[in-house]
Parts: sequence; C-alpha cells; structure tokens
Amino acid sequence: MSEQKRNIGLIGAGLMGSGIAASLLRAGYPLTVLEHPGNQPLDTLIGAGARTCADARELAGQVDVLILCVTGSPQVEAVLLGDDGALQGLRAGSTIIDCSTAIPSSTLKIAKAVHAAGGRFLDAPMTRTPKEAAEGRLNLIVGGAREVFEDCLPVLQSYAENIAYAGDVGSGHKMKLLHNYVSLGFSAVLAEAAACARLSGADAQAFCDILAAGGGNSVVLTRLRPYIESGDPSGFRFSVSNALKDMGYYCTMTEEQGAQGELARAIRALYADAAQAGLDQAPVPQLVDHIAGGPPTGGPAA
Repeated sequence: MSEQKRNIGLIGAGLMGSGIAASLLRAGYPLTVLEHPGNQPLDTLIGAGARTCADARELAGQVDVLILCVTGSPQVEAVLLGDDGALQGLRAGSTIIDCSTAIPSSTLKIAKAVHAAGGRFLDAPMTRTPKEAAEGRLNLIVGGAREVFEDCLPVLQSYAENIAYAGDVGSGHKMKLLHNYVSLGFSAVLAEAAACARLSGADAQAFCDILAAGGGNSVVLTRLRPYIESGDPSGFRFSVSNALKDMGYYCTMTEEQGAQGELARAIRALYADAAQAGLDQAPVPQLVDHIAGGPPTGGPAA
C-alpha cells in the first residue's frame, strides 16, 4: 500500500480539521468527511474532491485510516464507542489516528477497544493554529506502536511539518497536555503581568520591549504582544473554553499520576473565572482585560 494512496476518513472538520482535510486532498488522498453541524462549511473541500458520509459506523467501514479531530475525550469516546460508533464498522487492519487533545487514561481505554475490534491506534495531538493546519504545517506529537507510526508517517507528513514520536500509546496525549500546560500557564502569567502594567500606567510597548529583550521573551509573548499593545487578538485565537478544557485535563493527569498540581489548579481557576464572566468563546489574550477589569480607557474594545 506504499504507492497506492490510502482511503482516509475524517471526523471533525472544524477550524483545525478542515485544514487537515485540505492538506490531505492536496496530497492526493481520497477523503471522506463525516457530516456534522460542528464542521466548517464543506463546499471548498467538496470542490477539491472530498466526499461526505452521514454515519460514523458507515464511514469507518469505507476507509483505511480514520482521523479524529474533535474537542476532547468525551467526544472521542462517543464517536468511537457508541452503539452506532465508528468501532462498530471498523475494518480489520484499519488505523484510527486521534488528533484531539485528550486525557491519557481515556486514550488507553480507547486504544484497547480499537485493538479488540481488530484495528490499530495512534494518538497524534497537534500544536500550532488553524493557519498552519491549512498550510499543512502542523506539529504532531505521536504515541503508539513504532511500526504503526512508521507505516502511517506518509499520511501524517501530508498535514504536518514537525512530527515527534513520543513513545507507546498515550504518550502523545501526555506530552500534549504537558505542552499546553506550559503554554497556557505562561499565557496566564503574562496576562496577569500585562493587566498590572496597564493598571499601573506603564507603557504597553515599553513593557513588551523589556520582556522581549530579557527572560520574558517567548513564543507566548509573540502571540499575546499584538493584543497587549493594540488589542489585536489574531496572534492567539485559542478560546478560553478550550484553555479551560485542556487545563482540566492536565489537572486530571496530575491527580492520576500523584504529581504536584497546585499551581495548575490556580491557573485552571483563572480560566474558569474568565469563562464564567462570559469570555468562554473569547480568545486567550482577553484574559488581560478580564484581570484588569476591562479594556484600556480609550483603547480598542475586544
């Protein structure tokens, strides 16, 4: 099957999944997308050659590789393990690649069920943004059997620029949660500092310049800086609700592993407070306004 393109199924053509779908089509893979209200409009994908299917069980029976790009563990379990879930139609030898962010203990349960159904499983969560997804330049962190990873590498390379093999099943999701905790934790720290700077009357550009020239320089600063300086959230469109979900998953992992998680719980509480204040669908940079009690006087409202 090295020369012939495998039939690919995709469940979850949202902001990230639609970019994955476009990249797969550009690479010449036959693609079928599950119809779902949470999808982005499918017209462009259909125009590029994608087909659609209304039933997860039926879709699983048509493809060699089924890629999941849904919100998290509850959605993965529902789409695979339900009475009419994908595992009911999975063909022996087919591979499920879960690109979602998930709780590792759930991932192990899912993988066991996939293997029992005769399939193969990789957890391959992604980092970067919808822009890189559309460009085929995602980062992937992959867990699973080495031979399955290597066999599926051409598929993964069609939509990812950097691919790290993390180890056995569940390792990808563990590493993704560790990554997101650091990223979202840094974002919370920076947002709190930026809010304090605003309330103290410090110049926003000078604040960012000083951080950029010292120990505060980071990818997170690059992403939040446009918002801190001018109210532009485009550098980091990850929603507060997704941040809260991921922080909750990380806290669950620390509890299951018996690891220290006090700081993580405080950061999760900040995201929860922002969500409860009506910012659940707002981008993470708006934490600055939430902590500061509102946008800067005379400045751009988010």
